[in-house]
Amino acid sequence: MAKRGGFPGGMPGNMNNLMKQAQKMQRQMEEAQKELEEKEITAKAGGGAVEVTVSGKREITKIKLSEEVVDPDDIEMLEDLIMAATNEALRELEEFSSNSMSKITGGIGGLGGLPF
Repeated sequence: MAKRGGFPGGMPGNMNNLMKQAQKMQRQMEEAQKELEEKEITAKAGGGAVEVTVSGKREITKIKLSEEVVDPDDIEMLEDLIMAATNEALRELEEFSSNSMSKITGGIGGLGGLPF
């Protein structure tokens, strides 16, 4: 009488190798996540008049303003420059994150929703 379900004698070689590869990829992803969290990206706007630094945790860690950009009669321009620098820093962080993950996964799809 044949056994139902499972693999007789344990996992076949290919399945065992697949599990090892998945565990290795999981370790690499954890390392990449740690590296990302420690990363800081700085972006500039207005020819360097505004600098914004974001952490890998997507938190603003520093804003630097040149004196000439602080004009009480033109607050809107300063707001726009801060927003532009912040958005650029976040975009660069996302690009760094995507590139790090692509190196690990080899570009395979289906990993959407991961916090990387």
